[in-house]
Order: sequence, then C-alpha cells, then structure tokens
Amino acid sequence: MPTVSVKRDLLFRALGRTYTDEEFDELCFEFGLELDEITSEKEIISKEQGNEKAHGASDVVLYKIDVPANRYDLLCLEGLVRGLQVFKERIKTPMYKRVMPKGEIQKLIITEETAKIRPYAVAAVLRNIKFTKDRYDSFIELQEKLHQNICRKRALVAIGTHDLDTLSGPFTYTAKKPSDIKFKPLNKSKEYTACELMNIYKTDNQLKHYLHIIENKPLYPVIYDSKGVVLSMPPIINGNHSKITVNTKNVFIECTGTDFTKAKIVLDVIVTTFSEYCENQFTVEAAEVVFPNGKLHTFPELAYRKEMVRADLINKKVGIRETPENLAKLLTRMCLKSEVIGDGNQIEVEIPPTRADIIHACDIIEDAAIAYGYNNIQMTLPKTYTIANQFPLNKLTELLRQDMAAAGFTEALTFALCSQEDIADKLGMDISATKAVHISNPKTAEFQVARTTLLPGLLKTLAANRKMPLPLKLFEISDIVIKDSSRDVGARNYRHLCAVYYNKNPGFEIIHGLLDRIMQLLDVPPGEKKGGYAIKASEVNCGENPRNGGAWWAAVFGVAQSRIGLKRLSSSSPVFFPGRCAEIFARGQSIGKLGVLHPDVITKFELTMPCSCVEINIEPFL
Repeated sequence: MPTVSVKRDLLFRALGRTYTDEEFDELCFEFGLELDEITSEKEIISKEQGNEKAHGASDVVLYKIDVPANRYDLLCLEGLVRGLQVFKERIKTPMYKRVMPKGEIQKLIITEETAKIRPYAVAAVLRNIKFTKDRYDSFIELQEKLHQNICRKRALVAIGTHDLDTLSGPFTYTAKKPSDIKFKPLNKSKEYTACELMNIYKTDNQLKHYLHIIENKPLYPVIYDSKGVVLSMPPIINGNHSKITVNTKNVFIECTGTDFTKAKIVLDVIVTTFSEYCENQFTVEAAEVVFPNGKLHTFPELAYRKEMVRADLINKKVGIRETPENLAKLLTRMCLKSEVIGDGNQIEVEIPPTRADIIHACDIIEDAAIAYGYNNIQMTLPKTYTIANQFPLNKLTELLRQDMAAAGFTEALTFALCSQEDIADKLGMDISATKAVHISNPKTAEFQVARTTLLPGLLKTLAANRKMPLPLKLFEISDIVIKDSSRDVGARNYRHLCAVYYNKNPGFEIIHGLLDRIMQLLDVPPGEKKGGYAIKASEVNCGENPRNGGAWWAAVFGVAQSRIGLKRLSSSSPVFFPGRCAEIFARGQSIGKLGVLHPDVITKFELTMPCSCVEINIEPFL
C-alpha cells in the first residue's frame, strides 16, 4: 500500500477542524485508510542518518497514511481532503469539466518513430492555476507517487509538467538518436547530449533506476516545441527551460508511455486533483493529440459513466438490511453520486473520472460496505457449516517429513526449476527423452525446465555443503512435473520422496534401511504378496525399466512407456553403479529405485565421495 505523508496542521486547516490523533485515526479507519505513523522530518532523518544529520530539520508533525494501491485519487493532500470532506458530507462531489480554450488549442503531434519505444501520449492544460509553496510541493509529490504506483516506476507512464508560458506550441513527440538530442536538463546549467546524460545519471540516486527503460534503445523519445526547445526526454528528465515554479500560472501536462489506458488515468488524476486551484475551479483546458495514423484525440477525457446495481445484491453481499435510498446515500458519500430508479430496487451509480478503481459491481458494493462501516455490520453465524480437511497428499507428506527427520536425515527445499543439463546431461540422458516441461523464455540457464526428478537438486545441495562434517544425509519430498497430453494443461505433478547419503563409503545399507522404515510407516509389509513391497536387482541404467523398456527414471515412476514415449538410452552413461541398483515394487507396481550413484554422475555434480540414493513416488500409498 502506498504511504502518503501530509503535514498535520495543513491537513486540519484544509479539513476545517482539528482532531486528536485518536480521532483522526478513527476517521481514517472509517474511510478505509490507516494512519500508519505520526512523525516529523527531523525524527525521520534522525532514525535513518543519526542525530547530527537531523540538526536543523523541520519539527512539523507529519501524518503517514496508508492508502489502497488502487485509489490513485488519494495520493496527495488535496485528494485526501476532498475524499474525507465528501465522506463526512461537508461538501458535494465536484463536477469536473473539460473546456475548450478561447484561442488556439494546444496540440501534441506524435511521430511514427515513437512506435517501438513509447508509442502513446496524452496532454492537457491547467489554466490560471495559483500555486503556493505547499501546493507546489504537493503537485510534485503526487507525480512521484503516481510514478511509483500506477506508472510502475515510469515503465508504463512518465509524467512531464511544464510552464506553458515559456513554450510555443504545437509540440512534437518524436524519437531520435541519442547523439542528436541535446538540451539543458532540469536543474543543470549547461547542455548535454542524451548519451552524456545517461552517463551522468548512472550515479544519480533517483534517476539511475529509470535509465534501463530506454538506454539500450537505438532511439530515445523526446518532446520539442515549435521553436525546437526540448520539453522533456521521457521517461528520464524534463528540460530546464520549461521548469515550473511557484509563480507558474499555466501548466502544460504531458504523459507518455507504453500503456494508453494508464496514461489517460494518470492525466485524469493529476488534472482533477489540482484543477481545484484554477481560476475556474474544477475545469481543465483541453489539448489535442495527433497520432501517427492521422487520428486526432482530445484530452483529458474526464469521462463519466453510469453503472446499475441492485440494492438487494448490496445487502446480500455486505450482510446488511438497508433501504435503496440509504444505500444510494452511502455510495454518494464515497464520491459515487447515486440515485434510486426504476422499480425502487435499482441504484444508478455515476462513476467520476477520479475513480478508475471502479471496474465491477463488486467495487461499488465494497464502497457501500466502507461507508456503512465494517464495525456496524452485525456478526451472524453462517447458514452452512463446513469442516475443513487437510489435502490427503499434503497430510501424508507432512507425516513422512517428521519421520524422515527422526531417522537422522535433514530436509532440503530445492528449486522446482532447473537447467536442462541437471536432469539430462549430468544423469547421462537426452533431454528429449525426459518429457520435461520447458520454460519458453528462461531468464537464466539455471531455470530452463521444470524438474523431472528430485535427485539433481539434492546433489547440488551436497556440492554446496561439501565442507560440512560427514556423513551428509538429505531428503526432500516435493513435486516433479511431467508432460501429459491427457491433461488440460498438458502436464501433471507427481509427489516424490528422495533421500541421499554421502560419505566415505556408499552406505547402501543406510538407504536400504531408510526404505524399510518408510514402508513400515506406510504400513506396507515386506514380500511380493499383494499389498507388499520388494526390491529387485536391476542391471540396466537408471534410465531404463526392464519390465516396460521405458526411460522410467527421467519421467515418473510407474508411468507406462507408451504414455510418455521415451526411448532406450545407451548403457554407457548409467546413473547407478553397475550391480548396485535395485528397482522398488509395491502393491503390484514399480514406484522407484535405489542404489549407489555412478562415479561419472558424482563427478559431474562436483562431488568427490560415494553417494547412494532412493527416490520413490508416494502417491500410490494414498
């Protein structure tokens, strides 16, 4: 949730009354906000940098208020005050209007060069606005909050605000080579090329976080006025020529980005919030944007729309019994002007341009619940009683984990994604034979496929802990993923148990004893009789099952070859040491293998001592 810092005295002056800290905390809760902290600039600096750095800082009390992430209209003092005043029914919800200028309308022309970088732009003008120091600071702060929130750190939208009186329209939004862009950036005394600026800002604590958005692009976006003056190089920096100050009277606002919808929302939020300070309150001067295809759009849209919601639906979802008239009144308090129409059960709700968070009827119902007060909703017992149960597979997993730890093994939790090399090359298999699920655009070679066995993860864990005292005994009970065309998602999970023993001697008897203990816990008796378990010597490599000829280890234990379509691999690269491999059968099916790992496998995982392992599918025991 974004946190908005406002000066307490300034807030109370705007609200027209004072509150105690407890009273204001309660007011915030009623409105769906949270008073997170009461502090001051001096206290903040003292905590972060020490008392010496805090010397001379302001002692003005600050309220830090947590705001819902989708309430962009509450990200500054003006929005908070307006919302609270409407909520307390001290003022009515303003009507925002877009007006045409008396003279020539400002135009922003977009060229086709921007198409592959930041193709969208919107614009508007705040005419005859009156700033004070506090209003100016709030104006800048709102832009920064929007950049961090809906603009996704300027990746989706970047805001530029300019003193219109220092510029000459029409404006051109284009893209040029970095070496061809030269201007005096904000708060700098000399001109730089775009290349020079990118190098300078690599050490800037604020701007260095945005450089990656365009630095590798062949062209950089830039906005010029009719005289060639640079307004901004979005999303990095504005030009110093059009810098706004407390004395600025006319503000030209442009928002460029890769998301057209969010650009329009951001523009609407800024102009509706600060049009309060214009000579004609809550009016915004229109600007025209000409797109590369020749289409002309007028902004800001300031679009109002109407939604219909049934009163009985609100009552049912919230758990209250209110008349449609009272519900309409509650919604009006949330800046959603509402009235009862039709058969008396329908409520018509007007969604203003400030409430981009209202998408569905459930959003309207939520606002009705906030206005009613969650503490005022009577607690009732549900009409339907249900008893929750743990998912059987997870319950079995938890029980086995406890007893595996009791047997002296340490649990490991490895990544579900791994490299192709881990599940194929290092185990002496071909990747096409594993039926692994591949990641279409892996960011790193370590996460290319979903694992088809737990063994590589445990062996890598052993390699990372080679210096620990021997023996190393690890286990993991987690899912593996196998392609399965019979499933709607094309794959399925299997819950596997894998354990490894690493010491100066192979310790096959340790792993064998662990298997016996697991079967004892699962109430599976030894023997080949129905319901029992047995192990049989296997001279083939771990990629083969002598009963069905399938590459059983790489896929999932007990799955038929015809289902997974695996091929016989060469016996020149076995996973297990010859004569030290056994297949495990339980309840009439093959569930896994155990044995001593082949030296080649151990070496490929950068291990130097013998290692034995067991891996079984535990799902047949449910």
